[in-house]
Amino acid sequence: MKIKITSIYVNDQEKALRFYTEVLGFVKKSDFTQGPFRWLTVASAEEPDGTELQLALNDNPAARAYQQAMFEQGQPAAMFYVDDVQREYDRMKALGAEFTMPTTKVTGSTIAKLNDTCGNLIQIVTLDKWG
Repeated sequence: MKIKITSIYVNDQEKALRFYTEVLGFVKKSDFTQGPFRWLTVASAEEPDGTELQLALNDNPAARAYQQAMFEQGQPAAMFYVDDVQREYDRMKALGAEFTMPTTKVTGSTIAKLNDTCGNLIQIVTLDKWG
């Protein structure tokens, strides 16, 4: 069994596509519409055939309420691993990314948290190297 696609709710798919590709550095994988529905996914530029992230429109009231509650509690909707959090923080900050938590050392890892501009907080993580 493999994880092929996971979803994140966004309040604007076009804005999300720009953020996830231009700021985070993902690549667009799928993009098609059928009536009012748009199927939009991105993938890691490092693993373009790996797991896809669906940027799903939060047009469902339950999805919108969940997304808003998680954001208000400061809970990240997704966590992405990077080789060097500080380097990615600096790169994304230069692109205008709004960080809600700067690079911070925590038990076992270094993290930073940013606003994806589409209703979510995203956490980037570098795990400590163990002997």
